[in-house]
Amino acid sequence: MSIVQLKKLTFLGHAESKEQVIDDLQGLGCVHLIPLNEAGDPLDRPGGVSRQTREALQFLASCSSQRHQVSDPSGFDPVAVEAQALALQQRLFELQENRDYLSERLQNLRPWGEFAFSSLQEMQGLRLWFYVVPRREIHEFDNVELPWEIVNSDHRYYYVIVISAQEPENMPFDRTLTGARSPERLARRLEQVEVDIEDAEAERAGLTRWTRLLARSVDGLEDLAARRYAAGRTFDREPVFALQAWAPIQRLDELRSYAATAGLVLEIENPAPDDQPPTLFENTPALRAGEDLVSFYRTPDYRLWDPSSVVFFSFALFFAMIVADAGYGLLIAGITAWLWKDLGAAEKGQQWRLLLLSLSASTVVYGVLAGGYFGLQPPSGSLLGAFHLIDINDAESMMTLTVLIGAAHVILANVRDSLRLGPSPAAFAPLGWIIAVLGGLLLGSQLVFDALPSWPGLTALAGGLLLVLCFSGYGEGLGRRTLKGAIALTRVTKAFGDVLSYLRLFALGLASASLAVAFNDMAAQVRESFAGLGLLLALLILVFGHALNFVLAIASGVIHGLRLNFIEFFDWGVQEEGNPFRAFRRKGVN
Repeated sequence: MSIVQLKKLTFLGHAESKEQVIDDLQGLGCVHLIPLNEAGDPLDRPGGVSRQTREALQFLASCSSQRHQVSDPSGFDPVAVEAQALALQQRLFELQENRDYLSERLQNLRPWGEFAFSSLQEMQGLRLWFYVVPRREIHEFDNVELPWEIVNSDHRYYYVIVISAQEPENMPFDRTLTGARSPERLARRLEQVEVDIEDAEAERAGLTRWTRLLARSVDGLEDLAARRYAAGRTFDREPVFALQAWAPIQRLDELRSYAATAGLVLEIENPAPDDQPPTLFENTPALRAGEDLVSFYRTPDYRLWDPSSVVFFSFALFFAMIVADAGYGLLIAGITAWLWKDLGAAEKGQQWRLLLLSLSASTVVYGVLAGGYFGLQPPSGSLLGAFHLIDINDAESMMTLTVLIGAAHVILANVRDSLRLGPSPAAFAPLGWIIAVLGGLLLGSQLVFDALPSWPGLTALAGGLLLVLCFSGYGEGLGRRTLKGAIALTRVTKAFGDVLSYLRLFALGLASASLAVAFNDMAAQVRESFAGLGLLLALLILVFGHALNFVLAIASGVIHGLRLNFIEFFDWGVQEEGNPFRAFRRKGVN
């Protein structure tokens, strides 16, 4: 539940050993490369370091004519097959574009009939200009002094050719572009293109015999592409090269040992103030899905703190409060159990099935406390009724609960931000917001309970805002510090709005529960109103109604459960964005 401390490493070695060093570092799989001769990290490209390999595989796998698959890899060169497939894909694309162009040109020239262009010498310098004229406007040509002729017509247009050495001026219509090739030449070219496409498809079919072996080689090819990218981002000056990377402190001994064995010079530095190290999380396996939730929206800056565990648990709580039904929680648990084995096939799937398990468990627990079982409430005095402690129809208590949750979430964000700043006086700014939010809660309590005095809340609110004013611009000159403090004070309305934003937990939970009850009532009324078919219709209403409500509840739980973390919570505790740590590691076994 922390961000791993990184060190900047600089490897210096002989140029002839560069490829081996890069291969070894990829095998170690613990460094994030720093480009030394090009802005930006090549490993940050969307889709990974090599989309070409997967494109080649998809191109061959989608071929309708598949050859017998070769199983012996002795004669298989994955690099050559990838290159051939990509070149063939580009060639086919160009041929198909050319075919479409020629087909369109022939279609446009068909109304003009069969013709061929003579040379300018034979035409005595004259040219043919083509016009498509609506039938009702052909009279516009009565004033054209140049020679012209109607060569064809249909129910909508006349097809007119004008003879002139230069393009006619002041014509009533725009001319049609026919190109310099006659329909006959276009037809011959189209035929040749069709033959070329057939040849290319036959060549593609021939390459499909390697599809299975290429699929097994994808990871190795991507590893090769990653090494090529890495080799292009080093600093090279004969007879030496330099390579820089970020590495976690836990792997420094291993990297020192490797550098000594490989005869490399290794320099290890702390991140400089102007460096932007990547962010590497360190969590227990059960909470690693929280890292994915956080990174989905924003990767925290290296110098911030790891919010993934907080987001994991708060998302589970918010999701449960929005779904607000133990029956729906059991459905989620059933879906999780059904997918459990498939999700366990990959490390990422194992992390997400634990998240699904936590969502289903929290939903069941909250649903039992709220007394919701597919829209039904347990009778008072029953075993389940004894656990019914939350009345989601009690607007006043639910609004109070959700406001308290919102205030606690905002306070927690500022607590973590204050701890991050440590003993620095700048930590008094988030501390001021903590006190101000608590003061606001006290003032709100005074409005609800008139017997409480208002001075504690006002004092805390004023004192908190005073800390915000004085320390938000810490480190600046007096003028800029005062200005930054005044600007920071404008966030007081945002703090109020953010806390109230958590009321959506009550509103959406109530909406989900109310819809479930409404579908139950509708089914009961239909059953009583229609003899015979009433039971069947009631069952249909229950199935489709609860299915719709289930989908809406899940969507609301995911969207708003994450939104409260990403917008309200992050805006107070995770304001600076960083870039993720991308380990330069091997995917396949070479």
